Amino acid sequence: MWPLYAAGFTTAFGAHGVAANLGGFSDDAANSLLVLGGLLALYDGAEVVLKPVFGSLADRIGAKPVLLGGLILFAAASALYAIADSPGWLWAARLGQGAAASAFSPSASALVARLNPAAKRGRAFGSYGFYKSIGYTLGPLLGGVLVWAGGLRLLFTVMAVLAAAVALWATLAVPAVPPLPKQRQTLADLARRLADRSFLTPTAALAAATAALSVGVGFLPVTGAAAGLGTVATGAAVSALAACAAAVQPYAGRALDAGRITVRTGLTAGLTVTAAGLLCAMLPGLTGVLTAAVLIGAGTGLITPLGFTALATSTPEERMGQTMGSAELGRELGDAGGPLLVAAVATATTLTYGFAALAVPLAIGPVLTLARRGRATQAPR
Repeated sequence: MWPLYAAGFTTAFGAHGVAANLGGFSDDAANSLLVLGGLLALYDGAEVVLKPVFGSLADRIGAKPVLLGGLILFAAASALYAIADSPGWLWAARLGQGAAASAFSPSASALVARLNPAAKRGRAFGSYGFYKSIGYTLGPLLGGVLVWAGGLRLLFTVMAVLAAAVALWATLAVPAVPPLPKQRQTLADLARRLADRSFLTPTAALAAATAALSVGVGFLPVTGAAAGLGTVATGAAVSALAACAAAVQPYAGRALDAGRITVRTGLTAGLTVTAAGLLCAMLPGLTGVLTAAVLIGAGTGLITPLGFTALATSTPEERMGQTMGSAELGRELGDAGGPLLVAAVATATTLTYGFAALAVPLAIGPVLTLARRGRATQAPR
């Protein structure tokens, strides 16, 4: 399992380590907002398009070859810019990194599911999410130190070495998990399976959690700055958000395996806590920022392992890669859609209403769940 945790760290570190430092002050940083936006969209765009494709490929030829191929491609794409040192090659390297992450991220999730029995999947996905969150947390910080010391070339060099080392480790330590025989699936069969409630409910919760996390990381510093807080205070708030998300995930997974919580109650509680965090972001000053960061982090940390465990439990093992790739697509759409929604509402009104605009759809799920429970309790026997 440890090489799979390292793969999760690699994809998170690669995404945020570069994204947070593309607009920095090194000689090779992006020199305009348009270029910066294009480079950021290139990585995420590749993931949106290719994750379901590579997830299906993992089911066809086995998850381990796709995992190793993605890590090797990530190392090669990173080395490309480290060696070439040209703005044009930076675009190619970033596209290659996004395509590579599209391969090894859903493959790692599928292997986490295949290598663990159903009774231990909550713990496994909690640990996987923990190390991925550590990558998101440390990526901007360590990436900033590397860019300060040697520019983007040094950062890409370190990522190339990291991905190559994880690929070698996975080659030696991760057992081969052969593809399972499966019946032929038509597009209609795929559509029916992805439209099923057992897929849509956890995927929607994962997308909502990712949207809230992205909004917290991007907009809480803006709220703090408007309240007169310095960069140290706002940076501490974002770090608290990421740390809470990382810390909660292993506990949530273990609680699910032990039967102390169910997927439904866990997802409902996670969405409620996350929505409450977004509402707290509407409060002025340091109290609102820190409270929002803690609640958003805790809520998303509760949702993530439970959502992936629910998907793994309801999916035939021979279709695990396809399901994980499709679920990752849902998370990417949440990652992009959440900030766009908040920004659009904030532009028309204020950022306070932007937070509320995202909190409302997150709270709808828990409200409907409580309403259904109330009707079931009052129903005549």
